[in-house]
Amino acid sequence: MSLHEIVLPETKPETEWVRGRALQKVSPTYWHAVLQTLIAAALYEWAEAGGFGRVGTEWRFRVTPPGELTRPLVPDVAYLSYASLPADAPAELFQVPLASPTVAVEILSPDDRSRDVADKIDTYLAAGSAAVVVVDPDEAEITIHERTGTATLRSGDTLVHSALPGFTLDVTTLFERARR
Repeated sequence: MSLHEIVLPETKPETEWVRGRALQKVSPTYWHAVLQTLIAAALYEWAEAGGFGRVGTEWRFRVTPPGELTRPLVPDVAYLSYASLPADAPAELFQVPLASPTVAVEILSPDDRSRDVADKIDTYLAAGSAAVVVVDPDEAEITIHERTGTATLRSGDTLVHSALPGFTLDVTTLFERARR
């Protein structure tokens, strides 16, 4: 911790620093919770089997875009590659990483403000995330944000990304399972 870091207390649900203010995450809906579970489980199984990195839900990161203050962000699901933080790193380094996740997943909630979501996307990407995956339960679509642009996936598409080598997630199946 330094004078260049915004430190917020741990809360339930977690509090993040978004658009210059403390913002407590909203309690999600059932679809949000199920989508979070399904995506986290798929990523965890992939990462564990391939030895690619760590995956967690509601995992607090201390994110620092260049020239800005370090601030806490808590993605719904996060993947942090072993290339970013090695498997043998001391626990204090990955419990609350001083880094941006390799891939952050944000699942939209009804109360999310589009400006807040856009700020989080911009912050993750500026701080080094390879991608931010935004899942929209109402529209049954996934948008992948990268520094070079965005791609929106719908029914019939498959989520793949170079930061997730070999990982695939069928969009149709994901939303069908979430709505059971």
